[in-house]
Amino acid sequence: MSVLKIKKSNLIFLIVIALLIIPQTRQPIQVLLHKGLALIKSVTVNNEKLTKLDNYKWRLKDENNNIYNFEEAKGKVVFINFWATWCPPCIAEMPSIQKLYEDYNNKVEFIFVTNDYYSDINPFLKKNNYSFKVFRPQEAYPEFFNISSIPRTYLIDKEGNVVIDEIGAANWNSDSVRNTIDGLLN
Repeated sequence: MSVLKIKKSNLIFLIVIALLIIPQTRQPIQVLLHKGLALIKSVTVNNEKLTKLDNYKWRLKDENNNIYNFEEAKGKVVFINFWATWCPPCIAEMPSIQKLYEDYNNKVEFIFVTNDYYSDINPFLKKNNYSFKVFRPQEAYPEFFNISSIPRTYLIDKEGNVVIDEIGAANWNSDSVRNTIDGLLN
């Protein structure tokens, strides 16, 4: 390898490292990487050992301080997404979730949960033209939801069985997810 090629590759490496260190460029680069990963990562549908949600006792609060009782979701197909406005994998998967929400919001109970404040949530939603409602926990998560990292998404059938339990960014607007939801609705 010539000295010129080595210098060019070192320069490119240094530029990439610098872009990842600078806060203004780090998040967009991470979001882009996660979007790419989400497109190739398939969502795993639990067909064998279904875990059953045994506790619907949980209250959430919307931005107007209205309480959402999770008991209202009992007997419905439920899509629950735990996320944050500062989380690159969460940001990466949101466009696909918005598309899914636009098509299924009258048939599926969508619940978006974050610990962020509405002063951060609302500008994020507006900037990205997201139309779904976001909740903050009113009390501790039920033990069933083992939220050790975000994003964490669950798809629950009408009987309370967890059909999908996904950690990390995913393409929620995929044919496999849509076919799974259609099957749960029929």
